[in-house]
Amino acid sequence: MKEFIISHQEEGQRFDKYLVKCLPKAQKSFLYKMLRKKNIVLNGKKADGNEKIKAGDSVKIFFSDETFEKFSDEKTSVKIAAVSDEVKLDVLYEDDKFLIVNKPSGMLSQKAEKNDISLVEYVNDYLAAKEEHKESTFKAGICNRLDRNTSGIVVAGKSVVGLQEMSAAFHDRTIKKYYICIVKGRVSKRVHIKGWLRKDADVNKVNVVKNIPHGAGMDDYTAIETEYFPVCISDEVSLVKVHLITGKTHQIRAHLAYEKHPLAGDAKYGDKTFNRYFKEKYGIKNQMLHAYELAIPKAISSNMNIDNAADKDNAYINYTGEMCIRTNVPDGFIKVLKGENLWQHGTQEDLEALH
Repeated sequence: MKEFIISHQEEGQRFDKYLVKCLPKAQKSFLYKMLRKKNIVLNGKKADGNEKIKAGDSVKIFFSDETFEKFSDEKTSVKIAAVSDEVKLDVLYEDDKFLIVNKPSGMLSQKAEKNDISLVEYVNDYLAAKEEHKESTFKAGICNRLDRNTSGIVVAGKSVVGLQEMSAAFHDRTIKKYYICIVKGRVSKRVHIKGWLRKDADVNKVNVVKNIPHGAGMDDYTAIETEYFPVCISDEVSLVKVHLITGKTHQIRAHLAYEKHPLAGDAKYGDKTFNRYFKEKYGIKNQMLHAYELAIPKAISSNMNIDNAADKDNAYINYTGEMCIRTNVPDGFIKVLKGENLWQHGTQEDLEALH
């Protein structure tokens, strides 16, 4: 017999889902049979698997050691130490439920292939080093994703409840997401735009239109909404702050390109001549897009502590009670903006004030 005590990271999930993680090589039908026969019990009582488990709950599994080993995976932490020496997590905020980090450009948010090392692996390696999930079946997951070559804020759930809460907030759009980007041309005023996005899976690209073409199928198009503000501008180049109202694939890149303001360095949606200039002068090879700030709704932020922010200058509570977490402006952005004579005293404050 083996007994497990549910940790706070694991609470909030259904009992059958916990058992699948605990015994990943067992068929679900086998697990339900063991529940019916009381070979697996919850708090000493028969269970059907639908129960929501809580921290401190007792799970007893009446298997022989051989049977248990047959259906379980030996627990191993993610071993990426060789890479971890080169890339350290830039932690912006951490508490018992959430880990908010600044993802560098070039890192996958999640695995695309089996052997990929993504932000998820770095997060779990970081937590394993702290031994926070040592006796837990739970593995941290991310609540929002960024393109590989987009840097900025990603939120990870350190517990089942944390992952569920923050993922729901992103899905329901109650979290406000702000990006910064360097674009072609003069953006002289605040712009709020709506349109429709159609994905072309064959070339991994999206097309944006203002209105759905006559006769086209509605199912092929997704409504999108974007708002952007000028921060510092010239006739050729602008730094803009973007409020991503809907969050669809490549939305900012495609929507601003449609508005004749393609992002610097964007090979997929950008202007070739504009990109060549930035590559030759500044070595820019990817889109200049950064997830700069999140405004977390009061329903969640009321249970967060601003003292857990790594940099108190980059965390604050706004007038609606939302907790706002932001990053510093990336060095690559500042290098370009200074080179174009756009970054001046007060630019940082101007950027922070725009909402």
